[in-house]
Amino acid sequence: MIAILKYNAGNTKSVENAVQKLGYDCVVTDDKDLLQKADKVIFPGVGEASSAMKYLEEKGLDEVLKSLKQPVLGICLGLQLMCKFTEEGDTQGLGIFDVLVKKFPPKDKVPHIGWNNFAFLNGSLFEGIDTIDDVYFVHSFYAELSEKTIATCEYILPFSAGLQHNNFYAVQFHTEKSGKIGEQILKNFLQL
Repeated sequence: MIAILKYNAGNTKSVENAVQKLGYDCVVTDDKDLLQKADKVIFPGVGEASSAMKYLEEKGLDEVLKSLKQPVLGICLGLQLMCKFTEEGDTQGLGIFDVLVKKFPPKDKVPHIGWNNFAFLNGSLFEGIDTIDDVYFVHSFYAELSEKTIATCEYILPFSAGLQHNNFYAVQFHTEKSGKIGEQILKNFLQL
């Protein structure tokens, strides 16, 4: 069973639809026991970092997420909250990735909205994916490059489009809105 984290952020329905389309049973939940028992956990998100983090802390979900041993996939805001700190609302994150999340400098249109390809890819999450493949982004904040970076993209500056640390994976783009490429990446995660 795949658990999709329910918290103070949007977009769980489209992630649920994408997982079901791939033939997997899933549940959208904030139940700690279900999250711990799930085969995989997806931490999606569209929203604002400080209010989302506050909800996770109030429900005790922050500690549960950090303790998970099965594969976990953060998407967009999920990736940012898995980092140690985001400038959005001066928010302390979960610290799974020792990475800072910063606001894009206003040298171009912010937020970064639309299709973009990769500058670099590495690892099993991106099996069958090429750097020329486009995925869909919507974000004003970006994760800096680090040793945990497994995919990069460039918009105004290079940033982490994917991160991995042990059983924790995260992508800045929306797999569920990225057509066949996003579907393949989601499938790769579900098959880990």
